Amino acid sequence: MSQRILVVDDEQSMQDFLRLLLESAGYDVSVASSMKEGESRFRKGGIDLVLSDIIMPDGTGLELLRAIKELDARTSVIMMTAYASTKTAIEAMKLGAYDYVSKPFDVDELQLLVQKALEKTELVEENVYLRRELEEKYQFSNIVGRSPKMQEIFSLIERVARTSSTVMLQGESGTGKELIARAIHFASPRAERRFLSINCGALPETLLESELFGHEKGSFTGAFREKKGLFRDSHQGTLFLDEIGEMSPPMQVKLLRALQEKKVRKVGGTAEQAVDVRIITATNQDLAELIERGDFREDLYYRINVIPIQLPALRQRREDIPLLVDYFVKKHCDEMGIPPRQIETSAMRALEEHRWPGNVRELENMIERILALSTGDTITARDVPTHVLEGTHVRPGEVDLPDDGLNLEGYLDDIRAGLMRQALDRTAGVQTQAADLLGMSFRSFRYYAKKMGVTSGGRPVEQQEEQDT
Repeated sequence: MSQRILVVDDEQSMQDFLRLLLESAGYDVSVASSMKEGESRFRKGGIDLVLSDIIMPDGTGLELLRAIKELDARTSVIMMTAYASTKTAIEAMKLGAYDYVSKPFDVDELQLLVQKALEKTELVEENVYLRRELEEKYQFSNIVGRSPKMQEIFSLIERVARTSSTVMLQGESGTGKELIARAIHFASPRAERRFLSINCGALPETLLESELFGHEKGSFTGAFREKKGLFRDSHQGTLFLDEIGEMSPPMQVKLLRALQEKKVRKVGGTAEQAVDVRIITATNQDLAELIERGDFREDLYYRINVIPIQLPALRQRREDIPLLVDYFVKKHCDEMGIPPRQIETSAMRALEEHRWPGNVRELENMIERILALSTGDTITARDVPTHVLEGTHVRPGEVDLPDDGLNLEGYLDDIRAGLMRQALDRTAGVQTQAADLLGMSFRSFRYYAKKMGVTSGGRPVEQQEEQDT
């Protein structure tokens, strides 16, 4: 998006001149004819630089300058006047003006002044961004995990971060791929520059091209302003391309060219601009399978798969679940403004033994829901959703009896059904082996499976039995 300049001057000829001059240089220009109109336009937001006259019908540019600095001290303001005086210049600089020019002014000098003022604003904004990002503590040492699999990931991040090599993160949805990408960036020499991200599957092809490479003003319907694009915005930083497997074949060709040439061309543009960007991609798909089907380019795959990192599913690092639970409980208690909660052994065991198809994201969402709905000082098994309890080895004696009692037979049946489903999953649906795992006779297993509607592979056990027969 082009940078936005507000011109405040009561002379129509000066407004027209500055609009023409600045728009020809690629800026987006708004105009106002009075101090109050200028302040009103600035309050709407989106202004990067203000050029203001000193003398106006309803006040002075110094009053406008003071109001702008109170609203946003980061915005640069250049004062203009036909009545130059040392006293006024000193007062303007004390109030925070970037600079002061006298009319009539040299066009080249004014353009250079505008460019430098905008560069200062951009630098200030980038420093604010950096401080905000660093406060989030994306360093890999703050990613929760003590399992051997996560320790391997930490070691790999430390080695990879020192390079500028392209990284491809693979893993199921919810395993924390963007968190790992940010950790790599903030542990790298590029940490002082921007980390930007985009989900390649969330946008249609035309919009994705514009987001990545930018576009010229008027290059397509709705392109009212020039757009720089994420490649240029993340120059000397890191660009994270999530769900790379969802990218259309034509976009894959354009991305491959940008990676090979290290240059980008805006939509509707003719000139190419060199970019220095580290690329980190992520996918939860099997790209080799997509290549086999002709849905993903093999040459692009080799370009992005320089350093592959496979992130484990949560069920593959169950020893990390207690750490994650404690972390999320503390995090959401702080956000909700409630006292810290303890968690009973029975409830923790239920969480440890759940399969977590949604991985860490699912676990965090569940902890947030439990905290929002529970009222006690301690999280107990009755606070844990039933579908989680069904598949666990939590023993009834370890669960607190609710104040209003419970249906013991139904509760025991839920536990039995959950264990039988796990046994069937583990034995690929072979009932005799599943019965052996649970220390049950085949006849007893078959009886309870029919009674409780236990299924394997989407089919009731009785249907499997008839087919096997």
